[in-house]
Amino acid sequence: MLPRPVGLGWDKVAGFTAVDNILVSQDIIPKIGILVDRFEAMSILLLTVERGSFTAASKALGMPLPTVSRKVGELEQHLGAKLLTRTTRKLALTDTGTAFVAAAKRIVEDVNEAERQAAGEFSLPRGELILTAPVLFGRLHLLPILRDFLADFPDIDVRLVLSDRNLHFIDDHINMAVRIGALPDSGLVATPIGAMRSVVCASPDFLRTHGTPRHPQELAGMPCVTFEFQSPTPTWPFQPPGGKAPIQAPVRSRLSVSTAEAAVWAAENGIGLTRVFQYQCDAALRRGSLKVVLSDFELEPLPMNLVHAPRRALPLKMRTFLDFATPKLRERIRRD
Repeated sequence: MLPRPVGLGWDKVAGFTAVDNILVSQDIIPKIGILVDRFEAMSILLLTVERGSFTAASKALGMPLPTVSRKVGELEQHLGAKLLTRTTRKLALTDTGTAFVAAAKRIVEDVNEAERQAAGEFSLPRGELILTAPVLFGRLHLLPILRDFLADFPDIDVRLVLSDRNLHFIDDHINMAVRIGALPDSGLVATPIGAMRSVVCASPDFLRTHGTPRHPQELAGMPCVTFEFQSPTPTWPFQPPGGKAPIQAPVRSRLSVSTAEAAVWAAENGIGLTRVFQYQCDAALRRGSLKVVLSDFELEPLPMNLVHAPRRALPLKMRTFLDFATPKLRERIRRD
């Protein structure tokens, strides 16, 4: 592509066309259009897979349903391979589709990163920062830090997604996450921010009625409140003192809940013993409505990290947040 000198009539040069005041070879223009169409089709395919149906993708894009289906069909025709199997109830990726979607995600992320770089996100701390954290941790510890962060960096906007399940960085469009527990060997980049105890606790009234357990095996005969995120199975692991072999203690789950706040409330109100992270029950421990039991059998505290996907270059909005939040999170976790 050549810059187009003004007033020389170069827009009439054979074989070239003026596009946005730039001379572009007419041989290149169709190829550019094909690449744009193919990239659009890849993006539509990724959203269709993410949402689970053409109808959901159509609604999210504001695009007619037949157009969404046609774009994916044209992509399959171009590739000469079936990417999706279609049934009346759901879509499923073929083996070829699974491999192609993985590659397409990388391509789309590379293009998005190039756009962010062009928009200045690598030279100035600005743009939208998408964070995720466990629900109660985010409310208790991350939101106070974000209040100060937003005041100091007016060109950065934050979207905080609170969830007790681990969201996927690419599928859920997450920039950075607070993660509790050992990280899988996934290539993620982790910044340590502390460690967190996991404790078993119950209300004083419950312990007076049912007795205080002295050994994990006693839990089998006592009502318990299980928190699906912390204890998805009906057994709780413990580490006996003296370096003995770990114990898997069966528990009787009288109530299973999906949030830590619900587990803590149920334990405070005498429904049963529960197992949660210390920060989740810290307020109840301080006011005396819960008491920790079986502390001699506690597991090693779990590591806590600020985590992000590997990148060739880290946008300044992310680097700025890391530098700002890391010492503050470490101090808050240390106090807990």
